[in-house]
Amino acid sequence: MNYTHSTQHLVKKKQLASLLGVSPRTVDQWVHRRWISVIAPTARLHLFDPAEVREALKSRFGIKAQEVRK
Repeated sequence: MNYTHSTQHLVKKKQLASLLGVSPRTVDQWVHRRWISVIAPTARLHLFDPAEVREALKSRFGIKAQEVRK
């Protein structure tokens, strides 16, 4: 895990799921499969860097993850 992230760019699991247009359960599966990285300061708080997640998905699947606009 990389702890050099600025906290202003980190989001919680539900926020990340909303940004990417997937369910929080999908985010859980990606973490479990080690497709994306997570920062877990406590057992119940998981934080994500959206830019890093998009890059990980792009490199794994060869496509750009789209941001959902509301």
